[in-house]
Amino acid sequence: MSWFESFVLGLVQGLTEFLPISSSAHLRLAAAFAGWEDPGAAFTAVTQIGTEAAVLIYFRKDIGRIVSAWFRSLYSSEARREHDAQMGWLVIVGSVPIGVLGLIFKDQIEGPFRDLRLIATTLVVLGVILGIADRMAARDAAGGRHRARRERKSLEQLNVKDGLLFGCAQALALIPGVSRSGATISGGLFMGYRREAAARYSFLLAIPAVLASGLFELKDIGEGHVSWGPTVFATVLAFVVAYAVIAWFMKWISTRSFMPFVIYRILLGLALFALVGADVLSPHAGEAAG
Repeated sequence: MSWFESFVLGLVQGLTEFLPISSSAHLRLAAAFAGWEDPGAAFTAVTQIGTEAAVLIYFRKDIGRIVSAWFRSLYSSEARREHDAQMGWLVIVGSVPIGVLGLIFKDQIEGPFRDLRLIATTLVVLGVILGIADRMAARDAAGGRHRARRERKSLEQLNVKDGLLFGCAQALALIPGVSRSGATISGGLFMGYRREAAARYSFLLAIPAVLASGLFELKDIGEGHVSWGPTVFATVLAFVVAYAVIAWFMKWISTRSFMPFVIYRILLGLALFALVGADVLSPHAGEAAG
């Protein structure tokens, strides 16, 4: 991997990780369109450590309170009743599905799941699902002539059942093209949570899974065409860009819908189907390194 490739892929990772459009799909597509070798699942997982560092810094106050309360809850029954302590436990509970399924389907994630036809399918399908979920949230907020406005849930109302459902939705992101934030936010909207609440929990829930995955894949960096220098460079770049994206995205969803992302996902998926169908792009383009 050249330094230019690492620059482009690090930029793509930072721009797309927290938007509901799938960073893993865009890394795969960037390499395929440029004629580069697939950077592979290990490169994706390690560069996500950079984007997750942006989450740790952006939400540092929330995370500091949650971690502190969680540790106190280990020996204090009074602390266990605090919302922050409960959030700590719910993040752990919600991380179980992706941890278990990630280990079970590791070979598929690094191989067959990177087929461009599957990525095109997940882009379109999850786009439609996100659109439906977003429309439901908009209808609840607006109400209607014969329908009262429905108050949506905040994170204070999160429970173990919902935490597990969020976690199951997040596990779908093991398939490139699904999008971690897109899946978990869609799940949250279907469960009746506000956009901001679903997005905030999605970001917090990703921390254990992404860090664990990145650390686990570190051993594979240096094998094949992906070397340490460009990977570290891409990870640092992804961190800088991702921090700016998080700040922008949290402001965006407080007043706007997800429909621009829905339209983008569907158009990109259909374009990818057309390119593969016309033999302009091979469904296995660049897979030699993956």
